[in-house]
This record gives sequence, C-alpha cells and structure tokens, in this order.
Amino acid sequence: MKAHARLTACFEGGRTVLRELRSMAPLTLLPKRGTGATAIVHLVNSATSPLGGDELKLTIRVGPGASLRLSGVAATIALPGLHGEGSVSEVDIEVDDGGSLEYLPEPTVVTARARHRAVFKASLAADAYLHTREVLVLGRAGERPGSLVTTQHVTRGEVPVLRQTLEIGDSTLDSSLAHLAGRRVLATDLVVGGPELPEESGEWWSRTPLAAGGTLTTSLAHDAVTALKALS
Repeated sequence: MKAHARLTACFEGGRTVLRELRSMAPLTLLPKRGTGATAIVHLVNSATSPLGGDELKLTIRVGPGASLRLSGVAATIALPGLHGEGSVSEVDIEVDDGGSLEYLPEPTVVTARARHRAVFKASLAADAYLHTREVLVLGRAGERPGSLVTTQHVTRGEVPVLRQTLEIGDSTLDSSLAHLAGRRVLATDLVVGGPELPEESGEWWSRTPLAAGGTLTTSLAHDAVTALKALS
C-alpha cells in the first residue's frame, strides 16, 4: 500500500486556518473545532499499519505566522510483511517565517520480524518554531523486536540543526536491547526556536543544547509512560 496524506496551515484573519487537509488510509487527519490562534489536528493511524511493503508519507506545511498542533491518537504498529518486505514511513515538514508547529505522534512499536524505516525531515525558516518527539518501542510485551532504521534531518534557515540515524537489528531480543542498555523504549524530544536551556541529565535521561540552536532530550525506559515522564 502507498498512501500520502497532506496538511497545510495558513494564517488568515488573525487565526490559523487549514487550507489543505487530505487524508489517505491508513493516515487519517481529524481537525478539532475551535477558535484559538492555534489550529489543532489529530492523526489517526490504522491499527494494522504499516505492514511490510507499505510506503506511508505525511506532508505538513505551515505558512508564515501560522500555528499548528498535530498530535497522535493511537500508536503506530509496524508489522511484518508476508514475504519479509520492509515498510517505510516518511514525515516531510516545512515551517515558514514566524510559523509554529507541534508534531507529537504516539509511540511506534516495532513487532517481531518487522523491518521498518522511519524518516523525519523538517525545513524551518530562521525564526520558525518546532517541537516534536519520537517514542520507539522495541517489540510488544514478551516479544523480540524487528529491525528498525530511523533518521532525523532538521535544518533551520538552511543550517543543519540535527542529523542522526539509529539502526537496531532483530537477531535476538537481548542483543537488540543491548543497544539501549537493556531498556525497551527510546524517546527523544526536540525543540527548535524555544528558550535556550542548559545541558542537564538525570537517571536514564539527558538534555543537550544543539550547536545551531534548540535542545534535544533523550530518555531510556522499560515502558513508554516512564520515558515520556522523563521528557516532561
């Protein structure tokens, strides 16, 4: 299956309006009614996606001065294909001058034998704001994880802010979790354009200022709830 959902937010008449809202199964975009300056949209993924062989893409455009919050409703479950095919999900973001985007999806669970690749790309204007998080869960309870490659590429004013790739194999549960010090969940939280925060760390979490501006907070935990609590 190939699916491409699109969302475009513009600032008009003192508020943010949605100029394009195109869902395509299994990616469903549901706007929330309201009169605030920020447009709110919920992203609903089918419980049976992505399957091996699926190629899913979400394109988000935030115009000058617009403010958009896109949050997930249910976890993404990466499942194996019948013949070992891999799946791909891509998020492509552009935020123009003075624009603001909060992209807060629910966790991605990589099940046994799944082969999943996740790509996140964001191009921000020099004075744009972005807050996004990624929560990766290696396998369901009592299950070894599949293989995962996740890439984040963020630029601001054409200057690289973050470029990182994580690869985790599926040979055994123990060897896969060894990459994460025995923890099953890896969560990252990225803020670009917000207040400058100092470097700080605690038990199984750390916050790092980025050279081009912004902060990256990383958390390891045995479950998603604990990982998200550390990010907050």
